[in-house]
Amino acid sequence: MSLRHSYTVIAPLYDALLATAGTGVRAASLGQLPQQGDLDILISGIGSGLDLPYLPLCHHYVGLDLTAAMLTRAKSRIGGHRLNLIRGNSMSLPFADESFDHVVLHLILAIVPDAAACLRETARVLKPGGNVLILDKFLKPGETAWIRRTLNLLSRHIVTRLDVIFEEALAGVPQLKLKVDVPVLAGGWFRSICLAKE
Repeated sequence: MSLRHSYTVIAPLYDALLATAGTGVRAASLGQLPQQGDLDILISGIGSGLDLPYLPLCHHYVGLDLTAAMLTRAKSRIGGHRLNLIRGNSMSLPFADESFDHVVLHLILAIVPDAAACLRETARVLKPGGNVLILDKFLKPGETAWIRRTLNLLSRHIVTRLDVIFEEALAGVPQLKLKVDVPVLAGGWFRSICLAKE
């Protein structure tokens, strides 16, 4: 089953599963965005738009997702935001180099088949001096986590990967440097990360 198909199927259930889970950490991550100005910000993997209530209204946003079903749900949350919704792939972004001041990657790096490719594309479209805000679940380098790795054999084809090691994905993207890395949920399995482009 492709991710596009599986997320089309689960779109009606997505909010029920995730709307209340992690709202505090989601808000804290997005609180790192500038609260003033008129910046261009990409939300890569916007899903059903659960980030929207926590985004400053002053900026212009582009929300990208692989599935039309998720974009339809995100559209209902636009409210007063200046937001364009685009269907596309986070591993092959349909934007010119250095198009965005900041990029948000919430719960996407552990979904895409190639987290390093997603980070490379993010770095390409990010302007120098911009930040990448990441919220996701990652294994620690060298962590056995045999239960998660076993479950991953199935889950990676349906909903999400459980075996992503962030440090390995980041190693192939030298333009992005780690600024903040904070464990936030599930004993540090979920992390709030901020990267900067030099």
